[in-house]
Amino acid sequence: QVQLVESGGGLVQPGGSLRLSCAASGRIVDINVMGWYRQAPGKERELVATIRRGGSTNYADSVKGRFTISRDNAKNTVNLQMNSLKPEDTAVYYCNADLLYYSTTYYSAYWGQGTQVTVSS
Repeated sequence: QVQLVESGGGLVQPGGSLRLSCAASGRIVDINVMGWYRQAPGKERELVATIRRGGSTNYADSVKGRFTISRDNAKNTVNLQMNSLKPEDTAVYYCNADLLYYSTTYYSAYWGQGTQVTVSS
């Protein structure tokens, strides 16, 4: 069984900062890509940022220059530092990992339960 557990969401004023964390646990052999996605009310889930095992990153245009993704391969964790937050960043943020489970020979996507981020004055 694999679990992805997020933490760090909350309410913040515009211009503020939050740091999201996600820890993957279970009988994991390897994690290829880890990332963050978000879903605002009435909208589809969208990519925020991803990071590969080797450290290469990809960001949505809307968060470039404001958000920074990082990971610790030894601990199977991924973080998202969010600065200069805007009301339009309000959403449920989901952690995602493309990983190899011990009893399989292929990589599969796993999701966390989501953490709410609200940017409001």
